[in-house]
Amino acid sequence: MKTIGLIGGMSWESSSEYYRILNEEVKQRLGGLHSAKCILYSVDFEEIENCQRNGEWGKAGEILTDAARSLELAGADLIVICTNTMHKVANEIQSGIRIPLLHIADVTAKQVLLNGINTIGLLGTRYTMEQDFYKSLLEAQGIKVLVPKETDRVIVNTVIYNELCQGQIIDESRARYKRIIQDLIREGAAGIILGCTEIGLLVKAEDSSVPLFDTTLLHAKGAVNLALE
Repeated sequence: MKTIGLIGGMSWESSSEYYRILNEEVKQRLGGLHSAKCILYSVDFEEIENCQRNGEWGKAGEILTDAARSLELAGADLIVICTNTMHKVANEIQSGIRIPLLHIADVTAKQVLLNGINTIGLLGTRYTMEQDFYKSLLEAQGIKVLVPKETDRVIVNTVIYNELCQGQIIDESRARYKRIIQDLIREGAAGIILGCTEIGLLVKAEDSSVPLFDTTLLHAKGAVNLALE
């Protein structure tokens, strides 16, 4: 079994989900007392969020590349960034290490296509929904990406940072997300990507009439696939 290096803390609420899923997957596949071999480097999210807000992506990339190098030196065989947004600097991180980085959009696109879906709704931080670093990878696979209207993007982003990243699960926010999801479905979305690793804490399969693609779950399972190859 290979050792999975996790760059977490963005936020730790979802990083803990990665740890749970990794271990549950390994136990399910190997049985007995098996658990995942993994190393977690948890950053201070306040520092990363400041970089995001100020557009200092290069600085954030340096922080996460240092984390990835530390994981490599510690014995990790592959790297997983436990967040969608910071895949904006995935190429920079990959160029700074010698072990593979498993891109969250790649494993998500693969699952979307396996489900026969070519028009998808995308929820995430405003960076993920509005910038091209994430959407372009999906579109390169022939997947049409729909995002909420601007006022709804504000709602989705605010709930992520002000509630979910701080461990707050609020029914009113779930209702807002369900309404936004329904609007995307009316626009033609045949599935919805939960493109922020915290959204799965709030929105579940029963909240949507079309398939939900929880990127935390898909990313963690993809890491286990690589670890057990």
